[in-house]
Amino acid sequence: MFKIEKNENRIERLAPRSFSELGFRERAHLQEWIANQPDALGEELLIIQKEFAGFSDTSERLDLLAIDKQGSLVIVENKLDDTGEM
Repeated sequence: MFKIEKNENRIERLAPRSFSELGFRERAHLQEWIANQPDALGEELLIIQKEFAGFSDTSERLDLLAIDKQGSLVIVENKLDDTGEM
């Protein structure tokens, strides 16, 4: 990723940084960003529920539940990194 310096007609490479390094958290930040701008995932989605836990056979919860343009349910599971833990 690069930062564009329009007035100087230059670009500057930005150092890669992780979400956790920048202090962002899954629920407080990533989930809210997606809930407020679901097309950031690349398709039109209508978010219908956050933290959905209405299952009868498990106590697990979904981060976001959405519907796409065809009316199909879409499950959004947020992860800030690839450790498999949050």
